[in-house]
Amino acid sequence: MFENVLGQAAAAQLSADIRGGVLAPAMLFFGPPASGKGTAGLELARILSCEAAAAWNCGCSACSRHRSLTHPDLLLLGSRPFSMESAAAAAALLREESPSTRFLFIRSVRKLTARFSPVLWEDDSKLGKLSGLLLSLEEDLDELEAPAGAKPERLEKLSQSIVKNVYKLEAEGMGDLIPVAQIRRAAYWSRLAPAGRRKFLLIENAGRMQESGRNALLKLLEEPPERVTIVLTAVRREGLIPTVLSRLRPYRFVKREAAAEAELIRRVFRDSGSGINAYLNSFLPVSEETLRALAAFFAASLCAASVLQIRSRGRSLPEELVKLGKYAASIAEAAGLGRPVTDLKGAVGRVLEGADQFGVRFLFPRFLRFLLSMISGGIGPSPDRIGLSEIWLKETAAAGTAVDVYNQNPALALERLGAELRRSMADGFRL
Repeated sequence: MFENVLGQAAAAQLSADIRGGVLAPAMLFFGPPASGKGTAGLELARILSCEAAAAWNCGCSACSRHRSLTHPDLLLLGSRPFSMESAAAAAALLREESPSTRFLFIRSVRKLTARFSPVLWEDDSKLGKLSGLLLSLEEDLDELEAPAGAKPERLEKLSQSIVKNVYKLEAEGMGDLIPVAQIRRAAYWSRLAPAGRRKFLLIENAGRMQESGRNALLKLLEEPPERVTIVLTAVRREGLIPTVLSRLRPYRFVKREAAAEAELIRRVFRDSGSGINAYLNSFLPVSEETLRALAAFFAASLCAASVLQIRSRGRSLPEELVKLGKYAASIAEAAGLGRPVTDLKGAVGRVLEGADQFGVRFLFPRFLRFLLSMISGGIGPSPDRIGLSEIWLKETAAAGTAVDVYNQNPALALERLGAELRRSMADGFRL
């Protein structure tokens, strides 16, 4: 059991609980990103549904369908960076074409497409808009999954098309928060009779719910259906409210040692690397180094624009603003982005061009984090640092919410963010 969950004592504890017949109906897998929480959840679903002895290589119908993530008793919701895993799996397939790398790639894509089950999206008009993308992905996956697989000359083109559509589906279809409607639909689904032995509900990053979603989930956990197993994942236990936590058996996943992560990359992706997070991040279409440089350029440009406004009003320049501008400008210039500009549209345009228009969903939040890091790196301890930090925290949070929750175009959110930051800094750090 759990042979695909490397370097985690939680896997051994789960195996012991299954063998001892003491597995809880609802569990929390918590620990750092890319520590195997989701993988363990999917493997647990297969084991509990197995029609034989739950062996790793079991060929029963239930195990086969769980491995391909197509079993009707499996329901997945919640978001995480699916596209980077798919891109890494595609690279593994092109390096070493085999049934195992083909399976890895197909499964990585279905981890995303499974989130668009009609069970979760019933009566949601957004699913209709995404149906073309989903259909295209399934057709391409069917071609890969065929006994003969794709021909060598077709494989690269096909995998590139799939990864491109994965990025697009994730950007257009996934939000940061788990919609309350999906929690309610999942609860209703959980109370229906299973097609096989039992149902399995996996909610990843379960802390990303609004209060209404937490309340709907709590009702399900208070009276869990008899033939349903529920697993929530989270980075930190504290991300869940106490009333939810009290109804979950926790399993702690830890950051693996470097040797275990290197072995994971070798075995899964047929590649070398020292850290799984850094390895997956390397498949972003825009590197983190580039995002940091763009954030520095944007910050420096806003500071330069604010300086002009302050001088035009005949006021003295705040020392913290000058420090921040110089610090950010040095990073941007060292990265080859040149001197800051004072025109907001020009600054926004440079950032959008360098960040590929933020076409990949996880680029914009990372850019915002780097933008915030300019404050901590550029200004030493001072009374005015607090006011400046509060302004940036408030406005970057608003920009992130506009994109992740309300699906605002990142270009519009970035332009508004720049205007608000520039105004607040020119007005003397007033919220």
